[in-house]
Order: sequence, then C-alpha cells, then structure tokens
Amino acid sequence: MLDVGRLRMLVELSRRGTLSAVADALSYSKATVSQQLSALEREVGVPLLRRVGRGVQFTPQGNVLVAEAVGILDRLEHAQVAVAESLAEVTGTVRIAVFQTAAHALLPPALLALQAQHPLLRVDVTECDPETGLVGVVGRDFDLMLAEQYPGRTRPISADLDRVVLAHDAITLARRPGADADAGGDPLALLRATSGEPWVLEPSGTASRAWAEQLCRTAGFEPDVHFEVADLTTHIRLIRAGLAVGLLPELVWAGDTPTVDLAPLPDAPRREIFSSARRVSAEAPSIRAVRRALADAASVILPS
Repeated sequence: MLDVGRLRMLVELSRRGTLSAVADALSYSKATVSQQLSALEREVGVPLLRRVGRGVQFTPQGNVLVAEAVGILDRLEHAQVAVAESLAEVTGTVRIAVFQTAAHALLPPALLALQAQHPLLRVDVTECDPETGLVGVVGRDFDLMLAEQYPGRTRPISADLDRVVLAHDAITLARRPGADADAGGDPLALLRATSGEPWVLEPSGTASRAWAEQLCRTAGFEPDVHFEVADLTTHIRLIRAGLAVGLLPELVWAGDTPTVDLAPLPDAPRREIFSSARRVSAEAPSIRAVRRALADAASVILPS
C-alpha cells in the first residue's frame, strides 16, 4: 500500500518544482522530503525522479504516479466532504487566503456571523496576494481564496478551482479633501489633470498596479509614482495629507464615510471580488457556510 503522505509530497513537487519549496509548503526539512520520496520509490519499485544539476526531473513512471496520486488525493478529500455532510453541525477548519481590503472590510462581520451560527467551525485566515493564494488553494495550503480581478485583466483559470463572484466595487480617483475640481465634471479631464502630481500606487508586479498604469497611459500620461505601498490605509493617509493622488476601491471604506475626495474615472470601472475553492471540496458544509457569510457581509457593504 502506497503512503498517502509521500504521494502528496510527490504531487507537491510536480507543482512547486523544488524539494526546498515542498519542504517549506509542508513544514518539513528538505532532507525529510528527500528521504520520504526515496522511500516512495522503494514502495513503487522503480525510479520516480532523476537528478538534473541541482534539481530533479520526473521519470515517465514518476509522471504516471503523479497523475494517479492527484486522483487519489481528490477522492480522499471528497470522502472527507461526504462525512462532513452527514453531520448535523458544521464543524472543522476552513483556511482562507484573503487580499487586504477584503480582510479589512468583509472578514470581521463574516466571522462574527459564523461564530454565532456555527460555533464549532474554526476559520484560519492568512492575508496574501491573489496570485499566491490561488496557487495555494490548488496546492491545498488553503481551502478558500478571496481574490480580486481588475477590469480587462482576467486571472488565469485553473481547472482545479471554481470561481464564485461575490461582489463588484467601484474604483475612483482619490485626492485630498477640498481638492480643486476644475475639469467640469469630466472624468477623463480630471484624470489627466493629475499628470503632474505625485502618485501613490501598489508595488510593481501587482494586478492593481498594472491596471492603474494602463489607465493613466490610456489617458495620455505616465503616473509619477512617488510612493509604492501595499497597504491601502497608508494610501488614504498620504492622499488625505495632500502628498499624493491615487486610485481607491469602494471596499476600502468598509461602509464608512470616505475621508478623501473621490471622483469618477472614465467608463466607471468596477473591480470584481470572487472566491475560489477546489472543485472537489467546494460543496463541503464548512466552505458553503463561509461563502454565505462573506456574501451576506458584501451585500451590506456593497449593495448592488
């Protein structure tokens, strides 16, 4: 009988590429991962990996076993879901990965509702960018990812994950309180008027940064980025102090009154907020309960 833990290590190696990455993901030492994979080879009776330089490469038999192991892990997860569905109470642990503004706005009311409705359910939360979190859901690091998608920038679609749209929030131009609005209410003219001002944007490589830069370029200028900051609370403080202009999503206010001047952008862009779970576990009572609570919180903060 093949060891399930070793099979998971093999699958993780196929997804993450290196023994070190597998060790980090599963909280083992690199030596332990190597030993367990060697033990798996002895169980199977054929080489599964070959060394190439400092890395490893799958043999044809290793690729065959990876494909079978994925199915085995999925069936085991489906069995766990079936057992959970037979229970009268929603129990277990749901590990959520969430981006910053959703953590700030949606999680507190959702978690309070879950605490009241399902006291035996535990929710563990990790803040991370959607790019990392979605890969983590596929790799079973997380059970659910709360992610964002900017207009015209579709995220890669994984066959292993579902996608449930939670809400849409408006993105607006943010300036200091009392900022002069001399563009006659024209969103494009107002955006172009910021071309000579300092900007605050999220770091390079993020979806929001790429979208913001493209928006400014479409308006005919390159934003003069003085501040690269991931924390949107810092964005608000810099903008409120008159040190920068920026772009803020509606969700950042969590239903509170904005503390900076907000102006519409050309074509009134809206960001999509969605959740993704592994298809094999998406119907688990615990994941359904968390999604319901998040949807209820979003409907209050972002009424359609």
